[in-house]
Amino acid sequence: MGFKESETVELKKSLTALKEGLISISAILNKNGAGELWFGIAPNGKPEGLVVNEKTLRDLSQAIAAHIEPRIYPQITEEKQKGKTCIKIAFSGKERPYFAYGRAYMRVADEDRHLTAKELENLILVRNREALRWDNQPCAASIKDLSEKKIKAFVKIAGLRWDNTANVLEKLGLIKDGQLLNAAMLFFARKPSLQLRCAVFAATDTATIIDRHDFTGDILELIEEAQKYILKNIHIGMKLEGLYRVDVPEISVAAMREAIINAFCHRNYHDPDYVQIAIFKNRVEIRNPGTLYGGLTIDKIRKGNVSQRRNPLIAELLRRIQMVETWGRGMRLILAEEPTVQFSEVAHLFIAAFNRPSYSSPDKTTDKAAGKTIDKTIDKTIDKDLSITEKAIIKLIATNPSITQKEMAKHLKLTEIGIRYNTGKLKSKGILQRTGGKKAGRWEIVRQTKS
Repeated sequence: MGFKESETVELKKSLTALKEGLISISAILNKNGAGELWFGIAPNGKPEGLVVNEKTLRDLSQAIAAHIEPRIYPQITEEKQKGKTCIKIAFSGKERPYFAYGRAYMRVADEDRHLTAKELENLILVRNREALRWDNQPCAASIKDLSEKKIKAFVKIAGLRWDNTANVLEKLGLIKDGQLLNAAMLFFARKPSLQLRCAVFAATDTATIIDRHDFTGDILELIEEAQKYILKNIHIGMKLEGLYRVDVPEISVAAMREAIINAFCHRNYHDPDYVQIAIFKNRVEIRNPGTLYGGLTIDKIRKGNVSQRRNPLIAELLRRIQMVETWGRGMRLILAEEPTVQFSEVAHLFIAAFNRPSYSSPDKTTDKAAGKTIDKTIDKTIDKDLSITEKAIIKLIATNPSITQKEMAKHLKLTEIGIRYNTGKLKSKGILQRTGGKKAGRWEIVRQTKS
């Protein structure tokens, strides 16, 4: 075996360097969590050997116990290297920060240096965050509060073998010390309490709300509800693929879905607030409680950097059903599909805002009273659940009944095929009708009582 000092390996020629060796143990633990210390091997990697007996090993064990805190339990063994007797100390620990002789150190390359007050504070914060992770904490519920149907569906998608509920939960890491963890209720609760808040606003601010809906469900149900709500309330264009017409939303579905998954996966569950979907005339915002975690910044996100995960157990469960892949891939996908997306942190929220290409600034000369009349006309139509595209078409027709489909397409930044598709849907619903010929004809909005 060739020896070389590194971030995880320290070499000492003799036991006279015991103090320095213990300092190296603490430094390596604080940086990497595990490593090796060898006595009897020079720093250049050459085995020198030393005299070893049972007392030597016992004294080493006692010195480690006396001078390193929190306590660790290393493996101390006598080893032969090129015919020379050496001592190998293999150690590990998860209770950072570690101290040697009352001081904290950090391993940098093959050297040990004192931790600054700030670095020590950060290590303590990391340890406390891990201990307080919401997804990994026991909850008051029991297995009987879970839906076996949901668990079986998850197991099938994940490609796991089903035997019984308890064993599956153990395999998924959802039971600790015999207690059910919070993440289990998030995915499989028989009566879920997780909520999603969605709203559509009339303009580019929150002054006037058009629609609001609160959903309750498990995390997988709410991810789907969020996506459906957005698609229902943004413009959907059309394109031909061969002989078939295909819907083309104005925002990439892949990017939007990834942002929704991220919102539920990385939110702060200690915060009682909801994941929110806010749809404005010019943008769609996906908001989650909890600002960026573990030293991550918006600038780092855009550069493709990643950091610690706030809810690694939730992320792992989503990965098992192919909703989350490699950590950091989601943000890269969002930026690739929607490069104009804007990220921000406001109060306790992280916000992903997607621009809506269909939006154009309102004409300042437009008469406000006329706008109110048009909105009333729309409100009198039969269907309260029209898509944003359908409502936009009705509004254009209310303003100009002679408008052509070509003009609609240009105004709404859609294809003529998309306009024909949506006007066809409105006619089939009995909301629109066409009178007269193609050139001299007019659109009429059929006024009916709401159902």
